[in-house]
Amino acid sequence: MGFYFAQALTGLASASSLFLVAAGLSLIFGVTRVVNFAHGSLYMIGAYVAMDVIGLFGKVPGFWLALPVAALVSAVVGGLIEVTVLRRIYRAPEMFQLVATFAIVLIAQDVAEWIWGVADRFGPRAPGLSGVVTIFGERIPEYDLFLIAMGPITLFLLWLLFARTRFGVLVRAATQDREMAAALGVDQAKLFTAVFCLGAGLAGLGGAMQVPRDAVTLTMDLEIIAEVFVITVVGGMGSIPGAYLAAILISELNAFGILILPEITLIVAFAAMAVVLVIRPYGLLGRPPSAPETPPGPGIGTLRLPAKVWFGLLAVMMILPFFADDFMTVLIIDIMILGMFAMSLQFLMGPGGMVSFGHAAYFGVGAYGAALLVYHLDAGMGWALAVAPVAAAAAALFFGWFCVRLSGVYLAMLTLAAAQIVWAAATQMQGLTGGDDGITGVWPTKLFSDGTAFYYLALSFAVIAVIVLRQATRSPFGRALTAARDAPLRAEALGINVQNQQWMAFTLAGTVAGLAGGLYVFKKGSVFPDVLAIQQSVDALIMVLLGGVDVLAGALIGATTFVVLEDVFNQFEAWRSMLGGVILLIAMLAPGGMAGLGTLIRRRKAA
Repeated sequence: MGFYFAQALTGLASASSLFLVAAGLSLIFGVTRVVNFAHGSLYMIGAYVAMDVIGLFGKVPGFWLALPVAALVSAVVGGLIEVTVLRRIYRAPEMFQLVATFAIVLIAQDVAEWIWGVADRFGPRAPGLSGVVTIFGERIPEYDLFLIAMGPITLFLLWLLFARTRFGVLVRAATQDREMAAALGVDQAKLFTAVFCLGAGLAGLGGAMQVPRDAVTLTMDLEIIAEVFVITVVGGMGSIPGAYLAAILISELNAFGILILPEITLIVAFAAMAVVLVIRPYGLLGRPPSAPETPPGPGIGTLRLPAKVWFGLLAVMMILPFFADDFMTVLIIDIMILGMFAMSLQFLMGPGGMVSFGHAAYFGVGAYGAALLVYHLDAGMGWALAVAPVAAAAAALFFGWFCVRLSGVYLAMLTLAAAQIVWAAATQMQGLTGGDDGITGVWPTKLFSDGTAFYYLALSFAVIAVIVLRQATRSPFGRALTAARDAPLRAEALGINVQNQQWMAFTLAGTVAGLAGGLYVFKKGSVFPDVLAIQQSVDALIMVLLGGVDVLAGALIGATTFVVLEDVFNQFEAWRSMLGGVILLIAMLAPGGMAGLGTLIRRRKAA
């Protein structure tokens, strides 16, 4: 009995730490509608600042001084991010805001490495709370009890702020209907900045409070953000009490899940999110949005390539290997494979109006499907490439059935949950997938072992993908899908089954992504779980948004830009900052992506 009670207390201590960070993220989203990927960076900054303050003033009083200082510094950094970046893109679709905040993550990682170095840092125990308390025969750290108390105290203080102050009234008004609040004279710019500073301060405080428990590292930003996203969505975007309830639920599931079935620890949080969203589409305490959510497209006319341009491009690609060297050939193969991956996501986001945070699931399932067939059954390359899209289609068919019942950020987060479940399975099923060691030795057959031959194979598959997706977009199915995206209620009234149309689109997009994954594994000769990770999904989002979400050609432009920039910037130490800076510029200056630059320039000249 005592052991399980102690485990429950451990879960509550983790819940309080996570709640501080999740409350800030939920608050920021509730008012500004920004899905802030950089929230984890603010958490990391808080932890590093706390370590510096402790080093400067000593363990006593340094640790207790570090908590408010870390919160203040993170709040200032958050305010600068809001004023310099986010204020310029509030009118852009949510996904552009997400990509912009991810660019900030890249920049923050380089800045943190430059200031604090790459070595992990370990903080001291909290002075005055370094002992243990015996409860039911179990030794409980005093600091855990302190954290447990901090959760409800923070929740109560936030309740006082929002229920008993004018600022709180304005925040609640903006959360429920920010357009109406603006119409009544609320200064949105000042309110958004204040809210962002408060949310960032909570993230920094959460990072500082975690110093006695965990190492401070350059990867802690991305390690925390996925779990915080889960808690925010499970609780209900914009609901602070919901975030606290979800933090307790997820933390206790993690605490006891590791005892009951250690193999599921990586997926328990995402499985819980999937179940909650299927039952309660807006989270435990969330509410439906008061206004229609911003569609993925920026509403800017974009470059549309006529058939003759596509044929001209194909002719150039056909003769390119005769003039390109080996390095250039390999680079173009990468572009074609990732271009197929990006096109599949563009079809989902553009005509389909659905945003996926976990599209890497189908790319990875295709890669693993091909690799497993070769590795375990000694199948040929032809069979493997045939199975890859089929396996991905089956996965998309299954997960899509649940995902299309949601919309907006909730749909995107459910796709993330699906991808994380598949990633965890690939990581932990050592006997089948090789776990973290992956599957190696998956090489093309002799016919395609030559780089030029594989180039033409990839080109053939890319052409097939372009034709299939282009025709699907222009078909009656594509027209119905677009109608369902633009006016779902009117489409339903006209007899269109919106969910079925979206489900079919989800499956088709997954199939094309799986085909790209099958090619990818033969090009690399191996596959590892990182093809299913969040980073891979974000890369696909960046490609689509860089090129332009409104048109299929935008995905190819974005993939080409992304691969070339990554290859060029990788030669420099600060490559993450350079790539992040380019992404930020495009997100701020060209919300229609590179394919919409011409239209944007013409409009500005006309104005």
